[in-house]
Amino acid sequence: MKKILTLILLLSAIFAKAQKLEYQVLFEGIGDNREFTQPYAYPQTIIGTRGAFELGISMDNHRLRGGLSHLFEFGSEMDAQKPKLTLYYQYQDEQKEFAFGAFPRRDKIDFPLAMLSDTLLYFRPNIEGLFGNVKWDWGHQNGFVDWVGRQTETQREQFMAGFSGEIFHKNLFLQNYLLMFHNAHTLYNDPPLHIEDYMGFAVQAGIRTAEESKISGYLKAGVLNSTYRERGVTDGYDVTTTLFTELKGRYKNLGVKSVLNAGGGHKFAMGDRYYRAKNYWRTDLIWYFINHQNIRGTFNISMHVVDWDTFDNQQQLSLIYVFGK
Repeated sequence: MKKILTLILLLSAIFAKAQKLEYQVLFEGIGDNREFTQPYAYPQTIIGTRGAFELGISMDNHRLRGGLSHLFEFGSEMDAQKPKLTLYYQYQDEQKEFAFGAFPRRDKIDFPLAMLSDTLLYFRPNIEGLFGNVKWDWGHQNGFVDWVGRQTETQREQFMAGFSGEIFHKNLFLQNYLLMFHNAHTLYNDPPLHIEDYMGFAVQAGIRTAEESKISGYLKAGVLNSTYRERGVTDGYDVTTTLFTELKGRYKNLGVKSVLNAGGGHKFAMGDRYYRAKNYWRTDLIWYFINHQNIRGTFNISMHVVDWDTFDNQQQLSLIYVFGK
């Protein structure tokens, strides 16, 4: 028995020594003033701070972390937004990444705002499900499943899944996005609800500036598709396919980004509602006022042109400070 206990203690010490203790702390400042026109968008001002921390261990390429993330909107009570649990396993090497649990959405997936609105980063910062990514010398592909709502007497069953990626050759690239959202019944479906299916994709080809250029950026164009049905209500699927272009450039601390969707309105469950207009053009003037290794600060003025007869504007401030080991 003494030999067995000695062996267990020895193996535990070796195992503990092989692991590394890690932590990460995030501070996020949010300022978002939206001078919008209904019915497509809702005018509001979102100002607040987010605090998040993660504590965990890693061994080789494996990582286990847990923590909390909480958004405090100025002018509201501290418990107006419930803290979000962060708890996940991650494997990562030079070519592959896999995560399972509740983990930060930021820097994992990057879809067009038409498909996933930027307010998700404010109010639903974590993916609750799984994520995988594979890299090659000529591109990458990733996929995720996000369980949005567990079915209860009042909560509809909801989940979202998607794929995105890119292949490239020198300065040329081709990007793809695929997204679906399933909105099912409550537990007893009382009062009666109709199941909704949201699906869509985007494909864009483009060109980037050369690495040695003083101006960094890209130009890409392609198509955006959305497919929607409400079972028992719509006559089959409502399908829309439009021209979808984007231009982005940056010189030192100044940048511009412009996105155009023309030819029809789209319906995505968690997409920016402006894209439900037949024609929508957004242009952002961006100031990168902090460019530190651990701190990023941006301020942008956004101009929204809806169906060529409505002009809205928006001002956004983002400050992100991340440190840890």
